[in-house]
Amino acid sequence: MPDTINFFNEYFEMVPALSDELRNEVYKLRYQVFCIENDVFNSEDYPDGLEFDEFDRQSTHYLIRHRKSGDYAATTRLILPDANNPEKLFPIELHCEIDNTAMLQSVNRRQLGEVSRFCVSKAFKKRKDEENTIAGIHADWHPDCFTLNERRSFPHIAISLIACFVKASYENDIHYLFAAMEPSFFRFVSPLGISLNKIGPLVDYHGERWPAAIKISDLLDCVAEKNLDIWNLLTNNGKIVFSRS
Repeated sequence: MPDTINFFNEYFEMVPALSDELRNEVYKLRYQVFCIENDVFNSEDYPDGLEFDEFDRQSTHYLIRHRKSGDYAATTRLILPDANNPEKLFPIELHCEIDNTAMLQSVNRRQLGEVSRFCVSKAFKKRKDEENTIAGIHADWHPDCFTLNERRSFPHIAISLIACFVKASYENDIHYLFAAMEPSFFRFVSPLGISLNKIGPLVDYHGERWPAAIKISDLLDCVAEKNLDIWNLLTNNGKIVFSRS
């Protein structure tokens, strides 16, 4: 993927959801993906069309915005440790069985976060060689709204979400991450050089998920060895640096 960062930035941008308005865009997109498109959550539980939970109050959120349309294509959040009670359990600890604790025993919980609500709108999952054209963002959009190069950039959206939680971690002094990910996500990130450490058995938690953990400096070092171009995207051309200690 040559010049990934410039190719992605031509069509999309990473947006920190710092305002109430932007956080509502996060919750609207999550409702669309988790309640309407994938039926993970019951839409009747969110009558206002906003999907959120109690952990959003201690989270930092990012959106991926399509530059030409202004539509939001994807989002993820980083749940931060509770400032007043760092021993407070993360969702993964509440809902998954964690039996591989070796790498976590020496981790300062004030530097531990959890990635969740990692999702991409259905409208931006279409690949360029699929039969159906991209549709569904606006009812009156023409099927040729997305150029061929824009459609080629769609697979980079998931990588850019990884860049979002790396950036969020850097901004909040988080060095270790929890995540409960679908098996397909492990297959997706492996060619990038990302080796998530499974810390428990596969569980039914909003679908089949593996509980995992990773040290962010290890993640970035492995990506750098595998693909320096992807490393540039994840680190904003090397501007984001984590301590290896």
